[in-house]
Amino acid sequence: MTARPIASANAIATIAALIGDPARANILSALMGGQALTAGELCWHAGVGAPTTSGHLAKLTEAGLLAVERQGRHRYYRLASPVIAQAMESLMAVATAGPPRHRPPGPKDEALRAARTCYDHLAGRLGTALADRLSDLRLVIIGDGGALVTDDGRDFLAGLGLTFPEAGGNHRPLCRTCLDWSERRPHLAGQLGAALLTCSLERSWIARMPGSRAVTITDAGSKGFAMVFGITPEHLAPK
Repeated sequence: MTARPIASANAIATIAALIGDPARANILSALMGGQALTAGELCWHAGVGAPTTSGHLAKLTEAGLLAVERQGRHRYYRLASPVIAQAMESLMAVATAGPPRHRPPGPKDEALRAARTCYDHLAGRLGTALADRLSDLRLVIIGDGGALVTDDGRDFLAGLGLTFPEAGGNHRPLCRTCLDWSERRPHLAGQLGAALLTCSLERSWIARMPGSRAVTITDAGSKGFAMVFGITPEHLAPK
């Protein structure tokens, strides 16, 4: 396997400068929901005109931060990889650790803090509650920025219909942690995090909120998360 080159200071500064533009940061944040969006949709999120948005999308795509898919006359943009989403979530954690902004939180802020998608996995209080419960039950061992699914964990997940290839069968880690910017604790990513999100959507335990990466927990989800994982309203209450 060919070793990856070490990132130079200039390369790091180039990527940081791209993300550092407010309009481009808004574009990347909008794509954190894991869904591909059109240039028109991203224009609204960026808060700038169509020609300016087009220029931003070209730069982000050329730098490898975005990938573009063509369907007929339309182009859909998405984050190029889960690594981009992880970097954005980490930057959000750093940003929220700074001086407090003098702006009262609104309904959208609370919805994102309660439950949201972080690219292809769950975040917010729901995401960290899942990580906590799987850790408490010794189904997943979390530590030192990583996570390990135990044998009991694999059996438990298989009971939910979630199976994973053996080591080396997928280039993506089975399970890793991602620092949650709103909870300041880890939630689960990797193949397991993606599978838990897909499972929750397929069982209608959660529903996406239009125009946002926030998700709502349905009545079926309140029962399902409590029955399967032991997650109660107390686990999801603001602290």
